Amino acid sequence: MINIGWREYLKRWMILLIAVCCVGIGIWLIFNRSEQPAPPPVVDKQRTAEVWLTTGDQQNLLARQKPIPITDHHDADTSSSVSSTQEPDISSSAFTIQIDPDKTYQTMDGFGAAMTGSSAHLINELPEEQQEQLLKELFTTEGLNMDMVRHTIGASDYSVDETGVASSYTYDDIESGKDYDMESFSIEKDQEVVNMLERVADLKPDLNVLGTPWTAPGWMKYGEEKTTNGWYLDYNDPQVYEAYARYFVRYIKAYQTKGIPIYGITLQNEPEFTSDKYPSMSMGAEEQAMFIQDYLGPALQDAGLDTRIIAYDHNWDQAVEYTATVLGDEQAAAYIDGSAFHCYAGDPSAMSEVHERFPDKNIYFTECSGGEWSPDFGENLSWQMSNLIIGAPRNWAKNVLLWNIALDPQGGPTNGGCENCRGVVTIDPDSDEITRNVEYYVLGHISRYVRPGAVRVDSTQEQGKIENVTFRNPDGTMVLVAVNTGEAEVSFDVVMSGDSFRYILPSQSAATFRWKPKTEVER
Repeated sequence: MINIGWREYLKRWMILLIAVCCVGIGIWLIFNRSEQPAPPPVVDKQRTAEVWLTTGDQQNLLARQKPIPITDHHDADTSSSVSSTQEPDISSSAFTIQIDPDKTYQTMDGFGAAMTGSSAHLINELPEEQQEQLLKELFTTEGLNMDMVRHTIGASDYSVDETGVASSYTYDDIESGKDYDMESFSIEKDQEVVNMLERVADLKPDLNVLGTPWTAPGWMKYGEEKTTNGWYLDYNDPQVYEAYARYFVRYIKAYQTKGIPIYGITLQNEPEFTSDKYPSMSMGAEEQAMFIQDYLGPALQDAGLDTRIIAYDHNWDQAVEYTATVLGDEQAAAYIDGSAFHCYAGDPSAMSEVHERFPDKNIYFTECSGGEWSPDFGENLSWQMSNLIIGAPRNWAKNVLLWNIALDPQGGPTNGGCENCRGVVTIDPDSDEITRNVEYYVLGHISRYVRPGAVRVDSTQEQGKIENVTFRNPDGTMVLVAVNTGEAEVSFDVVMSGDSFRYILPSQSAATFRWKPKTEVER
């Protein structure tokens, strides 16, 4: 009986001890459960590429499309479509765009158009609320998101006074004599443009402004007739070159004072062409090299200005010969950042040829205008996408600038120049109606999605197939801009680092694709 009682006694103590231990463990778990790692969130593994489409028939105008699934390249999805209603494509693609994100080229500085006097005046004539809406549409994420403008230093063939009447002027116009010290210098006649650029700079604080003169002041020119329309600088007078360098310095500082920093300057618009009908001036390659080397370069340096000096600024067809002289002059080249190009003759490959000769100098694309000589939307879309939006960056351009931001239905108001050019938008001053032209949508395919600081990366392209160019934005997103200039739709695959997606692009149509690569999604 004694042994049985002892065993019962031990058994009860063991049960009590176990119970106490269980309670203790439970309490410890309750108070320490926050230290346990939380289960990973449920993540949707399906990634997609965003798509925006413009078609030659104008049924789609920078229209967002159904996102395309991104799949493993070895198990490619074939259900991508040009719209949410298209039947899945189960056939093989006609072409594959291979993207190599590790092979990089130039860094992009921006996209935009020219704020000429005519453009500024037309915008300024709109009702105030409509002005604000249009500027936001052009320069913010609400629309094109342009981040670069070209500015005419003094008058161009699209300059008017405050009443809209054609006006030719420079910043140092005098009735007689010389003004070497720039005592009469004033940007007062630019006031309407200044005011507009101030408003744009408020919307876009990091705006890049590229300045270009159409002419020097008339008193600086050779000959007895001191005109803004045509001729050339008085090469017999060294003080003229000193004064002209001072003129550029005063321009840059005057605009900086207004809160409009000048990102770069070209020396002369279309230096191989002059006209007696509007402000213009010739400047040969040897003269340009001499002016930069002996006058302008040192003047900007002495003034503490880091504004870029950009040579040439004329058509593709004459570029190689002209830049060979200017950039080939080592003393001048020491001050030169690069060279600028227009679209009116030749082809974009000239920019690559210049780059190959002078790989340490930048390439800029600074002017192209559409016009009534080419009224077909689809043809214009194809040509401009191929040669400007894709062709310029693929040939090393750091930017793309079109000509006038805005013109009226008659292609004006003009100051003696082109009488049937077309702006990015058309503003009817009688009705205040704003029409978005093909140039608007062409520009939007790149300006809305490729940000300053983006780097062009390698992408394959075959003659007669989908033309394209690819960028990696500073935030890591990838952007592919493509155009089908042919008469039939084309199915193609896009492949990068194991990722793949397929798309069918209609004839005479453009598309922009944006997506996050695997490395960005995993971060």
